[in-house]
Amino acid sequence: MSCAKKLVLDLDTGIDDALALAYALGSPEVELVGVVTSYGNVDVDTAVGNTLALLELFGHPEVPVYRGLDRPLVSDGPFSPPAGVRRIHGENGLGGCWPGGRCHAAPRDALDFLVSLVEGEDDVIYVPTGPLTNLAALIERAPASVGALSRVTFMGGALTVPGNVTACAEANVCNDPEAADAVLRSGLPTRMVGLDVTHQVVLARDRTARWRSLGCPAGRFLADMTDHYIGIYERNNPGMGGCALHDPLAVAAALDPSLVGCLPANLRVDLEGVTRGRTVCDPERLRDAEKDCEVALTVDSARFLGEFCDRVERALGS
Repeated sequence: MSCAKKLVLDLDTGIDDALALAYALGSPEVELVGVVTSYGNVDVDTAVGNTLALLELFGHPEVPVYRGLDRPLVSDGPFSPPAGVRRIHGENGLGGCWPGGRCHAAPRDALDFLVSLVEGEDDVIYVPTGPLTNLAALIERAPASVGALSRVTFMGGALTVPGNVTACAEANVCNDPEAADAVLRSGLPTRMVGLDVTHQVVLARDRTARWRSLGCPAGRFLADMTDHYIGIYERNNPGMGGCALHDPLAVAAALDPSLVGCLPANLRVDLEGVTRGRTVCDPERLRDAEKDCEVALTVDSARFLGEFCDRVERALGS
């Protein structure tokens, strides 16, 4: 009988989500019991297809995939990624590469799955790496989930650095500010792994060359996909020396919180004006003794990168 903790990922399955998925599958201390899909890097249906194909490529087609909400809480229509996002992640979200295989399973409803999860399981690790729409909807449908969920680690936000969509806003929060604000004000314990730390962990081409040298289809796919991503960073952020590992770091910090140093804080999200989408300390709760969120501000980059490469190679079967 396995004693591994249960893990649920909530992915808008683009390139760094695919890397996070590989990291999770290569982590022996957890069992991936489901993937909930979202929108952001791609639309939600593309996220479903990408996730199913990746799970098959990595040899885990048994992991169930659940279709999440297809639009922000206050939107009238489904989300479609803008042209800038399609350039970064490719038209299919995976750098124009395709992992092969077919999508064999029809996805089930994400909210039904999440409600049953919080009612029937204890100490599940839940990591959203896209907008927080599914989580906000879960809290609205099942308010008791705030007490049932352990601390949720999410990739998103920027507290001490500029945003990557506007000067204030990070992409995941910007895609649904109302959802992020609802989650951060709900009382749910959270850990924010945002641009403050994800821009400190960078993957270079020597690592992808290693994956390609393994000689397996999954290694070649992952290398080609990630080299596309690195190429975007080389054009837009040439001083970084590679691509930021946004989503993998969130998964890593959920499994091993000692990788990051955190500031306890109560946060809100600005919903109006030029600062819409900004994550900021809530002035109404600054003096509250209890802090709902841990904001990651420092990271052990060397240790994380070593573990990331080891676990991805384990997922690739090497």
